[in-house]
Amino acid sequence: MNSTVVISLMLVFIVVLLFVGAPIRPVRFVGQTMAKLGIGVLFLFFFNVFGGSIGLNIPINLFTTAISGFLGIFGVAALAAIQIFV
Repeated sequence: MNSTVVISLMLVFIVVLLFVGAPIRPVRFVGQTMAKLGIGVLFLFFFNVFGGSIGLNIPINLFTTAISGFLGIFGVAALAAIQIFV
């Protein structure tokens, strides 16, 4: 598809949402999910910064980000334990 078509469709979708309004519950769910994934990335980043000095490194991808974002510090600890044992 042409990039002009994609951009114009996105603009039309945004204008329709501005006039009609977005359903609150799905938008809130998506927002909370994105916030948790962002927190998961930060947890993994800081773990890799500090864990690199002792030889621990957890790759940052969608799977590990989802685990650390939804489970928090316990998820990072579980991923570190899995990394040590595997």
